[in-house]
Amino acid sequence: MAVVMAGRDRQEADVRTDPQAKPLDPAPSESDDADGTPSRRRPRMRRWLRRLALGGAVLLVVVTSASYVYNAFTARRATPPEGLGYVQAADIRTRYQTWGETGSPVVLIHGAFESVDTWSRLAPLLARDHRVFALDLTGNGYSARRGPYTVGHFTQQLLGFLDAMHLGEPGERPLLVGHSSGAAVAAEAALRAPGRIGRVMLLDGDALDTGAGPPPALKYVLIDPYRTSLLRLGLGSDSLIRSLYDTQCGPNCPSLNAAGLDQWRRPLRVPGAEAALWNMLAQGVPGLPADQVARLAAAPIPKEVVFGAQDDVFGEQTPEQTARRIGAPPPTLIPGARHLTMISSPHEVAAAVEALATRSA
Repeated sequence: MAVVMAGRDRQEADVRTDPQAKPLDPAPSESDDADGTPSRRRPRMRRWLRRLALGGAVLLVVVTSASYVYNAFTARRATPPEGLGYVQAADIRTRYQTWGETGSPVVLIHGAFESVDTWSRLAPLLARDHRVFALDLTGNGYSARRGPYTVGHFTQQLLGFLDAMHLGEPGERPLLVGHSSGAAVAAEAALRAPGRIGRVMLLDGDALDTGAGPPPALKYVLIDPYRTSLLRLGLGSDSLIRSLYDTQCGPNCPSLNAAGLDQWRRPLRVPGAEAALWNMLAQGVPGLPADQVARLAAAPIPKEVVFGAQDDVFGEQTPEQTARRIGAPPPTLIPGARHLTMISSPHEVAAAVEALATRSA
């Protein structure tokens, strides 16, 4: 050690006496690593990471516990309103409603997350000259929840409903009005049982399987108990329901009062509704391949396409493309209407239905 120190003393002396000599590198500090990083930073960083991980774990436990507790307190399910009509349609106990006693039959088929009640402004207008029928497709409204929630199963239910209502024979072939995703059900029924259907209207829908719906990865993120809590919180928010309704319906729609809020909220609170909802969201919006929809052009029945002119659910060219695809006349566009035309513009939709009902093949 003395020899080493003596050598270093001589080097330092040389540096002081020789201006050309390079200064010696300072000896590594005990607080520095070989790369110059203070060794104290790493333990400190590890401590912070441990604290963050612990805090995240505690937060997860708290949120999860709160979610379970909230779900337990909100577990009570709603009951359907009294006085509803039901009939067995294929394998589904089906809620339905009728209007009118004379005239040719019109069957109304709602879209995703809608119900018989969605037609409450249009059906009485049609009932002046027609017998009007509407049903809750399984997974929606107050019909029994029974999967799969596919176009094929919905169509089976619809055809079973026609049987139950004694519709489909000559002179009793109904005009089908399919709204939004219900357009696919109307189209499939006409293709599957062409001799039983008199006319078809696609209302605010192109009948296509476009893959619309939440991202597939969402099912790995929205899991129980969190998704149940979020759904129930959302359904409990009047402002959120009104916002969604206003966005889809537009300024021409009546404001939602307490009864209107209940009309949209209660079907999602009855037993089995939550499980059916997650199932339907996982499958996406039901529809048919484009080549299958195009087969409707060969069906020897009158067809019509009606859209809200400001419907932003679909592209600007969708109405014209849909009409060409199914062999219908140019589409009817309702000025100022968005995606819920039967609510915002019932008189205009009723006029279009009446025009289709009197058109020859």
